[in-house]
Amino acid sequence: MYLFIEAAGAVSQAPSFPTASIAVYVIGFIAAVTIGSIAWYNSKRPVGWEDKERPSVVPKVEKDETPGIGEPKAE
Repeated sequence: MYLFIEAAGAVSQAPSFPTASIAVYVIGFIAAVTIGSIAWYNSKRPVGWEDKERPSVVPKVEKDETPGIGEPKAE
């Protein structure tokens, strides 16, 4: 019986939300913002942004005429 009481006491002292879960959320949020920003800058420009320069940190992504059709291109 004493062992069960000690185990219950140890569980109640544990943190309620693991630090690893918070790290996953933070890293996921940063990745989502980064990927979303690259996709937004490579998409059609919204009204008022047509003549703006692309930031140097955003890579240029070229569109394929027929993506996924035919033989792979040799680079």
